[in-house]
Amino acid sequence: MKKKELPGFGISKKTILSATLAAFAKLDPRVEVKNPVMFIVWAGSVLCTIVAAGQWIGGLPPSSFAVQVIIWLWFTLLFANFAEGIAEAQGKARADSLRSMRNAILAHLLGGGGNTKDVKSSELRSGDLVVCETGDLIPGDGEVVEGVASVDESAITGESAPVIREAGGDRSGVTGGTRVISDRIVIRITANPGEGFVDKMILMVENATRQKTPGEIALTILLASLTMIFLIAVVTLYPFSQYIANESNAPNVLSLLKLVTLLVCLIPTTIGGLLSAIGISGVSRLMRKNVMALSGRAIEAAGDIDVLLLDKTGTITYGNRMATELIAAKGTTAEELASAALAASLADETPEGRSIAALICGGIGAAKFTTASAAPGMEGGSFVPFSASTRMSGVDFAGADGEADPRRAIRKGALSEVRAFVEGRGGKVPPEAASACERIARSGGTPLAVSVGNRVLGVIHLKDVVKENIRERFAGLHAMGIRTVMITGDNRLTAAAIAAESGVSDFVAEAKPESKLEAIRAEQRAGHLVGMIGDGTNDAPALAQADVGVAMASGTQTAREAGNMIDFDNDPAKVIDVVEVGKQLLITRGSLTTFSIANDVAKYFAILPAVFSGFYASKSAGSPLAALNIMGLATPESAILSAVIFNALIIIALIPLALRGVKFNPKAGASRILRRNLLVYGLGGIIAPFVGIKLIDLLLGALGLA
Repeated sequence: MKKKELPGFGISKKTILSATLAAFAKLDPRVEVKNPVMFIVWAGSVLCTIVAAGQWIGGLPPSSFAVQVIIWLWFTLLFANFAEGIAEAQGKARADSLRSMRNAILAHLLGGGGNTKDVKSSELRSGDLVVCETGDLIPGDGEVVEGVASVDESAITGESAPVIREAGGDRSGVTGGTRVISDRIVIRITANPGEGFVDKMILMVENATRQKTPGEIALTILLASLTMIFLIAVVTLYPFSQYIANESNAPNVLSLLKLVTLLVCLIPTTIGGLLSAIGISGVSRLMRKNVMALSGRAIEAAGDIDVLLLDKTGTITYGNRMATELIAAKGTTAEELASAALAASLADETPEGRSIAALICGGIGAAKFTTASAAPGMEGGSFVPFSASTRMSGVDFAGADGEADPRRAIRKGALSEVRAFVEGRGGKVPPEAASACERIARSGGTPLAVSVGNRVLGVIHLKDVVKENIRERFAGLHAMGIRTVMITGDNRLTAAAIAAESGVSDFVAEAKPESKLEAIRAEQRAGHLVGMIGDGTNDAPALAQADVGVAMASGTQTAREAGNMIDFDNDPAKVIDVVEVGKQLLITRGSLTTFSIANDVAKYFAILPAVFSGFYASKSAGSPLAALNIMGLATPESAILSAVIFNALIIIALIPLALRGVKFNPKAGASRILRRNLLVYGLGGIIAPFVGIKLIDLLLGALGLA
């Protein structure tokens, strides 16, 4: 049954209940002391409560005003704790679903002589070899050392399509709790119980091991410093007011309750109460995208990086060259070229071969060719697989004598190799076919010539297809001041064509594995923060060097250990999402800090005239400080109570924004986003409290509460 959620907020009633209980539990001073701003509020609330209780016991009950102020001081604490509790409860809901994957799994431990022994997954240790066959759950994180299998990783990624995991490549990594759905593999366990990726994900989202990011620490220090300054200022006010009282033979109007209220309204309680929730929600947003940050600094650095290094294959392009066009030579019909190309591709299991068959059967020749009927007149041939030495594939047909008939031999491959094959049989390459190959190569594509016997029938255009909307996403990153650099092993001609089509800022062509590390170091020496993504062992040095290194969960163990983020969707383009989440986290924190400091301005005008209303007062005229009451608040007590109530309610009002994050549009550009946020959260932060405090004052007056 689907959980009931509050309209527009996506927060279930169970989450609210859990957060409410957590809010009271967090009143523990050992918890409150971790947030210096809110600890001051806690100390003031406790002090005022003790004084009021002492007065009650002494036979002098506190006024209704004092009771209301104390209640709202405690509500301020509870609302701040509730904000953090909501963020933690949402993360724990995700953790509960992950925890279900950690149930004891029966593992087939491989022993000497190839024998297996059934043990619990909790008994496995790093280095153990286990066998997994069709239907088995993988008992722990590890690497495939033998075999190849289809694995269902939907429990982690949410993607129902199975993935291939095999030994010896960059797709050898497996995660505990996923299921083998075909074949047999041998896995070397790489993590002890409690140290796997699922365990780390649970700890991260439950906030059990979450460390504050450097920015959070710096902001906490700033807020604590401001709090100490205001604390010193407020403490010194009491002897000052006592001196005035003695000199004027009047009672001291500055009570402990007013001092505490003044302090609570002066210090930045709004951002102090929401700061932790903002950080936790940033982790949760990454987790919703199936990315796990292994350190708090990685999340923050993702929002600060200004150079993004991207592999061409799989990130910018789909990674497989796809057939997009058939170009027939003079004197050859399109049907004849398509028939030969299809015959040479039906048994070709490479992505290129499949794309040629798909182009012919599903597009240009759908009416004439199907994979079921093969190519007309081409039955009975024997497939010639591609080899590095010949750089061609094709089909041979037997003649009347049972030997291969050279006149019917079909070949598909690089122009230079097909030319040698044709010329060896007395033929030649038509000029239009040669010029087509040259044009395709200049555009960044790959030409494949097709021949039958000693005739070149035409050319197939293979293209490394750029992903949809990648150009628009890069444009958004560029608007935010992030420079994108494509790294590829292709020649400069091909690299330039892909770079122009995708819209990257720059490219590095003919790159070797070590080129990535050199490129990152060069950018960092120039003062840039760099992000990159990788999955292979050869990517590990670069992932470790990068400020944000996103490793594929399916990659090698070396790569996963080198990166500071893990992508469980194994999508190289995910690094762009990571950057956007990091940016949104920083913008949200900055916007709410601006709002918190700005709304203190209105509270000054509300509470200062009330606190100091008795100073310099005379019988003929009121206090000259009453001129500061520009909001026209009814009474000093009403002004103080209105400010305290607003101070508490604004925390609750901003919880959805702290969890969801400030709206972020990468295409808007950094300067435009800054102007908008200053207008909304700066100017809005000044105006909103004036309106809110005045409305609360009117309501209190109407209800007779102040």
